[in-house]
Amino acid sequence: MKRSLAKKYILALIGFAILVFLDQWTKQLAVSHLMDQGNIILIPGILQLHYLENTGAAFSIMENKTIFFCIITPILCALMICLFIKLPDKKEYGSLRLILVFLLAGAIGNFIDRISYHYVIDFIYFSLINFPVFNVADIYVTCGVICLFFLILFVYSDKEFDEISAAALGRKKERK
Repeated sequence: MKRSLAKKYILALIGFAILVFLDQWTKQLAVSHLMDQGNIILIPGILQLHYLENTGAAFSIMENKTIFFCIITPILCALMICLFIKLPDKKEYGSLRLILVFLLAGAIGNFIDRISYHYVIDFIYFSLINFPVFNVADIYVTCGVICLFFLILFVYSDKEFDEISAAALGRKKERK
């Protein structure tokens, strides 16, 4: 393995660990300061902290499907890790690698909750638009998906898609 690629993997692992730590730390703060308490209003009419035990996915969809999420999450994480590792060591894939780190950190952050508590701890409530209560891991996933759509729509060309799919499927890119 090239030294620069090893450095990228180490930085990604450190970034991933920091992101997961921040997610878990904020959730523990929510448990300590919000559980069995009233809401804490940060910005009146806009943002508040509200403790919620979510047994579903984002926006509480698929409630009480913990076993499903405990099975599907490691599979999706394994696929993302494989893609991360197999991506060509080129500058244009740095953004995709960063997005994968955020998606993995969000998935693992919520997976830890599901395994530990059988629910996900949510605590951020954007009351201005009555947005569902969410957590830091959800922010990672949401931002990651938005950035991924941006890459797909505006940045990557067919050439990059060919390289990504070839890498994901573990085959060499054909020369034209």
